[in-house]
Amino acid sequence: MNILPKAHIVLITEVSFVDEVLQVFLSDGREIRVPLEWFPKLRDASYDERAHWRLIGKGIGIHWPDLDEDLSLEGLLA
Repeated sequence: MNILPKAHIVLITEVSFVDEVLQVFLSDGREIRVPLEWFPKLRDASYDERAHWRLIGKGIGIHWPDLDEDLSLEGLLA
């Protein structure tokens, strides 16, 4: 009998920007908010460049192709 709980994989589901804050929404309902000051490429980007993102690995990270910028969920949580 296996009494260990099954691992729950949490992934990024959505990304948005409010004022000078990056908001990352997770599949378990949590939300991460970090200042754009932490990420100079995103801070200095235009609205259109920030809005053009895609998920990496079905949600383990975020990629901005216009900026050549990648952020991982693991890195955001660290």
